[in-house]
Amino acid sequence: MQTSDAEGKGKALRQVPNSLNLLPLERTAFIRRTTGETDVQVNLNLDGTGKCTATTGVPFLDHMLHQIASHGLIDLEVQATGDIEIDDHHTNEDVGITLGQALGKALGDRKGIVRFGNFLAPLDEALIQVALDFSGRPHLSYGLQIPTQRVGTYDTQLVREFFVAVVNHSQMTLHIRQLDGINSHHIIEATFKAFARSLRMAIEIDPRRAGKIPSSKGVL
Repeated sequence: MQTSDAEGKGKALRQVPNSLNLLPLERTAFIRRTTGETDVQVNLNLDGTGKCTATTGVPFLDHMLHQIASHGLIDLEVQATGDIEIDDHHTNEDVGITLGQALGKALGDRKGIVRFGNFLAPLDEALIQVALDFSGRPHLSYGLQIPTQRVGTYDTQLVREFFVAVVNHSQMTLHIRQLDGINSHHIIEATFKAFARSLRMAIEIDPRRAGKIPSSKGVL
């Protein structure tokens, strides 16, 4: 029995999975973390367009948070107050902790995500490679060699502390490699851009997963 063109097209359309139906209703999170040293609020939407407001009292950190949002296509709001009259360490670390917690909450059981991400980001003479896995096993391999102690007023040792905090509280595996670079600002900014693009890749919904856990073990 032959079918009309219209009937054939309708049947074909019904057989094509709609990847949008695999998206959770929302992949958002709001976390507020208050200690004797800081008060940090993070609000994020994993399926955003890159909008960002960041007010941490640490201008260079704000700049890097904008890189994560813009290149990761995450809508991100970060507000923090801390004991920056001492130094930026507590605020920097606690923003990383709270962002990591928000990422973990927004991802939920991590069903349907690509899970892995990697990116190679150039910024003038700097070249940084980032690879990450939302494995459920926190691990950081950090290979940056930043030549100066400060960029503006920002202590460059705090870059590692930020990523340690994000990794531990989002339960991701993260590898950062510096392939080239002599300018501290370029090295750090290329790192955040590569991280953002890797993050964007890893959190995207894979329509072929059909909402399943992206692991042969069936659990992350």
